[in-house]
Amino acid sequence: MPQKPSLLLLVGRLEALSFLILVGVAMPLKYVAGRPEFVKWTGWIHGILFVAYVALILAAWQRHRWPFIRPLLLGIASLIPFGPFLLEKRLAKWEST
Repeated sequence: MPQKPSLLLLVGRLEALSFLILVGVAMPLKYVAGRPEFVKWTGWIHGILFVAYVALILAAWQRHRWPFIRPLLLGIASLIPFGPFLLEKRLAKWEST
């Protein structure tokens, strides 16, 4: 039976998705359609998810006693579109050990 995804993994997925929506949907709507309210709300949601993701990375770092490179990679990945998706398998492996 497949293992249930961790909270860190789920929040990472949501954070990455919110970033893609912000950059790919809300920003074009702001500048092409003159609808800045989409950036306001999407940006607010993305900001909350980003802070939660960073907090969960730090908590996992402490709990699992990871080397510094792991939370650093996860943090850098959160700044790149699709970044958290690219590290999902590696994160699952890190959390299982």
